[in-house]
Amino acid sequence: MDTFDLSRRLAAEALGTGILVATVVGSGIMAETLTRDVALALLCNTLPTGAILVVLITVLGPISGAHFNPAVTLVFTGKRELPVNEAALYVIAQIAGGIAGTMAAHLMFGLPLLDFSTKVRTGGPQWFAEAVAAFGLVATILAGIRFQRTAVPWLVGLYITAAYWFTASTSFANPAVAIARSLTNTFAGIRPGDLPGFIVAELCGALAGMLLMTWLLGRPRARGPVPIAETQT
Repeated sequence: MDTFDLSRRLAAEALGTGILVATVVGSGIMAETLTRDVALALLCNTLPTGAILVVLITVLGPISGAHFNPAVTLVFTGKRELPVNEAALYVIAQIAGGIAGTMAAHLMFGLPLLDFSTKVRTGGPQWFAEAVAAFGLVATILAGIRFQRTAVPWLVGLYITAAYWFTASTSFANPAVAIARSLTNTFAGIRPGDLPGFIVAELCGALAGMLLMTWLLGRPRARGPVPIAETQT
């Protein structure tokens, strides 16, 4: 990541978030076209999303860190691994890329470029689900980086695939993606008025995940000298 300048890192963040959103929205539109079974449609939406995350994190991670998510960027800023001014630009790139991803999906399926969603997603259970989703995502990323860095793309892809199904909100876990999904009145949409609750819950869950994992993954205390008795056979 250190070998790429800021402009390239921002381009990678915008591109990755855009392709992610295009996959989420596009697969949702395709699913609605092919079936009226909601459970099957959700499955058709889930699998491409998990798969594309593996691809995007693998190919763009070495450039920008593959955040594609303001909540994740906030975590790395909180850990002092990304300067605040760069983090702000990351978030702008992610939001812009996400909106472009919605527009690309609409163009592919012959829909209006932007179409505000009317799909209601609100209430305490939904907000709590988003906090849980973001918490788990951050925990997965931080533990993955610590113990199995090369597996992080798969860990994130598999986590989101699972979280689509075990959370009541279908695991947006990403403010930029939520904003982009408010601009599509399709299967993946969310009513713009419901965004504040989702975004606050996602950020709170991400911060909670960072705090817990920072403590949990803290370096263990060094062990003192081994007693002579333990060295004897």
